[in-house]
Amino acid sequence: MYHNQIKGFPKDFLWGASTSAYQVEGAFNEDGKGLSVQDVSKHPEGTTDFKVTSDFYHNYKEDIKLFSEMGFKAFRFSIAWTRILPNGIGEINEKGIKFYDNLIDELLSYGIEPIVTMYHFDLPVEIEKKGGWSRRETIDDFENYAKILFERFGDKINYWLTINEQNMMILHGSVLGITGDNGENPGKKAYQQNHHMLLAQAKAMKLCHNMCPKAKIGPAPNISCVYPATSKPEDALAASNFSSIRNWLYLDAAVFGRYNSIAWSYMEEKGCTPVIEEGDMDILKDAHPDFIAFNYYASATVAESIRDKTNDKSKVVVNVDQQASFEELGVVKGITNPNLEKNEFGWEIDPVGFRNTLRELNERYDLPLIVTENGLGAFDKLEDGDIVNDDYRIDFLRKHIEQGKLAINDGVKFFGYCPWSAIDLVSTHEGCSKRYGFVYVNRDEFDLKDLRRIKKKSFYWYKDVIKSNGNQL
Repeated sequence: MYHNQIKGFPKDFLWGASTSAYQVEGAFNEDGKGLSVQDVSKHPEGTTDFKVTSDFYHNYKEDIKLFSEMGFKAFRFSIAWTRILPNGIGEINEKGIKFYDNLIDELLSYGIEPIVTMYHFDLPVEIEKKGGWSRRETIDDFENYAKILFERFGDKINYWLTINEQNMMILHGSVLGITGDNGENPGKKAYQQNHHMLLAQAKAMKLCHNMCPKAKIGPAPNISCVYPATSKPEDALAASNFSSIRNWLYLDAAVFGRYNSIAWSYMEEKGCTPVIEEGDMDILKDAHPDFIAFNYYASATVAESIRDKTNDKSKVVVNVDQQASFEELGVVKGITNPNLEKNEFGWEIDPVGFRNTLRELNERYDLPLIVTENGLGAFDKLEDGDIVNDDYRIDFLRKHIEQGKLAINDGVKFFGYCPWSAIDLVSTHEGCSKRYGFVYVNRDEFDLKDLRRIKKKSFYWYKDVIKSNGNQL
């Protein structure tokens, strides 16, 4: 759809950027912090661990000053569960409370809105040892953790995100160190864990509304529009299958308080429906999120998957990758989209898909939307004179922001954009060599160097974008 007049972004639009605790803070065992699954998980060979990362823990004041210089209206970050409760439950670590209190106060002193993610892949090890999200008691553990956050920080935080990319934790659990050994039927365990996370999220949302009536709270999944490979009806069915399994299963439960029917039929077929106890669905229906936060990196393209007598031993494929070749027999087959460019990591680049995703979410759920991750990872090069020419990142973000502006003209209630990431941090899969930030952190994979902060070309570009409220791209 073309528009003769472009409305532009609302004047109170929340421009900012994002990070997560385990990827940026470092100080993994300082000041009473306990271990999370990310601190002990086995990372890809040749990449760094998460012990120091960008050392935001010791440099947050300098970093926030840089965020202010860029003009940030908001900063999305996560609180490390194990910095608050070293064992996931039990005694509160007051030094952890103080760190986040100081961080929030520093942001507020610059007029930057804190947007807090409660849980970003870093489940406490002591809870994982007991069974993690497979055990129903973890629902209560999370609710207890949420209560502490609302008690201690609720008077300062207006926007809360519950669980970052819950759908990716289910689809990529072994990669993210979440689900552990899945046994013979990985789907059965994964979707039971998912059910428990949905209940924990619902309880946290209700608790937030009761304890912090002025605050708003919502889920934060990774959402991508899904294209059928062709106009063949069977490909359209495959796209519907994948949309439901990848996207709507999680948001239908969060927003409507019910399971998506296509996703449920898929789980029935695979023998992996979760055990739902009496009262569970009432808990889901009583949640009522105020908005949807979502992460978008690329779209997905799929085709029909044919199951016949020669390949009828289909099994549940939980580890579905939107950027690679994958297939689940009789359900969906991922393919490369010939109409899209790729970055150096093989990820397809689809700004128009960003607009499509915004429109789909708006039509389906009719809630305000904020983007909490969208970015381009690259092997940035530090040149003489402390120069980083990341024009490729500027081009990526510019095209997505342009499409976001068009989505607003389409009627989408789009109120904030926080790309990944504010500064360089450690990528979950590619270590610190794969950089996303507006600010370069001077370190290599295994050489910490001086961790000096260096403004990239994109830093100055984004500063102008924010100053012009998205009009100067």
